Amino acid sequence: MRVEENYSLEHRNTFHLPVRTRWFIEYDNEEELSRIIRDDSFCKNRYLSIGEGSNILFINDFDGIILHSCIKGFTVIEDALNSVLLRIGAAEHWDDVVALAVSKGWGGIENLSQIPGDVGAAAVQNIGAYSVEIKDVIESVEAIHQVTSVKKEFTNEMCRYGYRHSYFKENDSLIITAVCLRLQKNPLYKLDYGNLSEALTGQKISLLSVRNAIIEMRRKKLPDPSVLGNAGSFFLNPVIPQSRFNEIKNRYATIPCYPASEEGMVKIPAAWLIEKCGFKGKREGNVGVYDKQALIIVNHGGATGDEIVAFAEKICQIVNETFGIKLTPEVKYITSH
Repeated sequence: MRVEENYSLEHRNTFHLPVRTRWFIEYDNEEELSRIIRDDSFCKNRYLSIGEGSNILFINDFDGIILHSCIKGFTVIEDALNSVLLRIGAAEHWDDVVALAVSKGWGGIENLSQIPGDVGAAAVQNIGAYSVEIKDVIESVEAIHQVTSVKKEFTNEMCRYGYRHSYFKENDSLIITAVCLRLQKNPLYKLDYGNLSEALTGQKISLLSVRNAIIEMRRKKLPDPSVLGNAGSFFLNPVIPQSRFNEIKNRYATIPCYPASEEGMVKIPAAWLIEKCGFKGKREGNVGVYDKQALIIVNHGGATGDEIVAFAEKICQIVNETFGIKLTPEVKYITSH
């Protein structure tokens, strides 16, 4: 266990904002976590559990306790004829899990290659890319309740997964410790999203070729957080009624859309809306929109959380005025109180 006071979080958030927390506590196993949350001093403080800091935006210093998991490990808990059930510690780096699965010939998550963050955060966020979401392979999630310190296993259904949503986003008192994934020995490839099929032209389709193609595409259009501070996709893709989309299409014939899970609804790429409003590559002071992907807000260096929020709100305002569509941040704002 590691406990530090007045701890800098600059290297614990991918925007690289130089904020601090009153306390930083790192734990190595479930027993240590249980001891921490039963401690009287913990109960008297506000707390936040973070992974690699890839989907959060600190507005200012955090007046409380930042919890960070170091629970790692891979265990095959079921090896069936056509699938494997893999239990993974919450602190494992997500892309390491994808790399392991591909090397073993286990399919189901190759389309989620090179998404930043750890396994626990991936399960909270229901990460997704190229027509695949982590909910498609999650069998169960293990979590400990912050108040009672009771451990509980959540089935996929209990996780209440939706587009970038889960039961855990509604319940901050649950701290994920492990995730169980059901992966396939005879993978069914999903190649129909974007230009993935084109990128694989002339190649033999395999888990590795799909993974490599996705990594290459992501590298071309997404900034490396270690070089340029960002939290990946800043906004959710808005979901609107088909009738409303038809009205907008009468004015903007090239507006794209994708099917949504809700009947009568369609999903609009937020990046298209933002680019049409002239924000792609635009910079204001230390904050801007990445010049290769309009969905990403970047810290060019020296930005504050308030500056990033103000810039994001300006984007929302212009998009709403132009299209009558309200954008919602995917990134979680963290305030001092």
